[in-house]
Parts: sequence; structure tokens; C-alpha cells
Amino acid sequence: MSSVTERPVATPAARKPRRNIASALQGVAIAVGFAMLVGGFGLIALQYRPYRIPTTSMSPTLQIGDTVLARKTDGASVGRGDIVVFSEPLWGGATMVKRVVAVGGDTVACCDAGGHLTVNGVPVDEAYADERIGPGAAFSTTVPEGRIFLLGDSRSNSLDSRAHLDVASGTVAASDVVARVEGIAWPSARIMALPRTTAFDAVKGPKASKHGLLVPASYAAVGGGALVLLAGAAGWVVSFGHWVQRRRRG
Repeated sequence: MSSVTERPVATPAARKPRRNIASALQGVAIAVGFAMLVGGFGLIALQYRPYRIPTTSMSPTLQIGDTVLARKTDGASVGRGDIVVFSEPLWGGATMVKRVVAVGGDTVACCDAGGHLTVNGVPVDEAYADERIGPGAAFSTTVPEGRIFLLGDSRSNSLDSRAHLDVASGTVAASDVVARVEGIAWPSARIMALPRTTAFDAVKGPKASKHGLLVPASYAAVGGGALVLLAGAAGWVVSFGHWVQRRRRG
């Protein structure tokens, strides 16, 4: 009598649960988002410092109470049109924020027939200023090398280089500059990157500086935080769905 040998029935290969794939994707998304969040905020913390605007001297560009973010600089790269943070001992030593309108070697004067500031004889159309300097405030001075001439955007309400013409022709040492303003961080309704001005581009020499990585770093930080939240929320939704299915089966 022949015997029948029973062969074991092959079991189908186990499929990788979809839940494990979803969990892995969620983990990757959270890791990427966290890296973007930390990297963006870290870059901003390393390169920028916050300053609060105490007066209306830079209005309408900067309002009283605004908190601005300024990129640290030694002043060597400052150009005409840059908004800078500085402290001048001969002006009282207070931390101030003004706009650079002339650099070493420039002759800056007020004003031409149209009320425009001129730099090396070139009229400057300063659209950011609240008003043109009036004819009663005429001046003309040549900026020594290594120094800068600064004005507030609120020309009728700013104690700037015009108020100190008897001290080094109203100029400030470029080395007194500690940072260059690139954006407004607070209040929330005014959060923005300040655009680079082209007002001085017609004048030969140092132009307004290009901005650093404030905008991309901010986008990275905000996008990273949003990605972490979305990935976490998606994971919670998937887990809740699996729990509902188990309850129905039970």
C-alpha cells in the first residue's frame, strides 16, 4: 500500500501593514519639519537682533512701538539707503535707528529746486520719506572717509545728522553701526520684510545692501512648524480611524 505524503500548505507572504508605512511617512515629515523649524529660527537668532522703535522719527517706514529685526554688521558694508542701528557717543550714546543717505567722500546737500535731497549733485527721489525737506533747512556738507550721514524718514520729526552739523559735520563713524534693519517682527499686523530702496541707485558708489537670509529663514521656520503640526494631526486622524474600525469589528 502506497502512502500519501501530505505537503504543507504554503502560506502567502505577509504584507507590510499600511499602518507601518503611514507611521514611517509621518515620522519623516515630523523630522523634516522640525529640522526646518529649528534651522530657520537658529539662523535668525545667530544673524539678527531685535530692536524696538521708541519714536516716530522713521515714520512712515517704521512706526513707534515696532520691533524690528536687524542683521549684525560691522558697518563696512553699509550703503546709501540702508536703515541702520548705531550708537554715537557724541549724540548722547543712545541706540538709534536712521537711514544712511551719504557715505565717505559724498557731498550731501539740501535741497534742489524741487525740494529733493542731493548726493554728489544727483537729486534723490525718496518715496519712503513722509515729506521733502523744506527750503528753510538748507545745508551742504562733505562726508569724511569712514563716516556716514543719516536722516530719519520723518524729515520734520527727526533729530539726525542735521541737528549735529557742528559735530563732525553731522556724520557718524561707520564703525558705530552695529546692525542693518531688514524686517518688522511685531506687531503682527505689520510683520514684513522691508524692501531694498532703489532711491540712490543713480548715484555712483555704495548702493543699498541686499538683504540676508531673513525671508527664507522665516519661511523655513513657519513652514517647518506647520509641517510638524499637520503631520501630527494626520497621524492622530489615522489612529482614530483604526480605533473606530476595531470598535466596529468588536
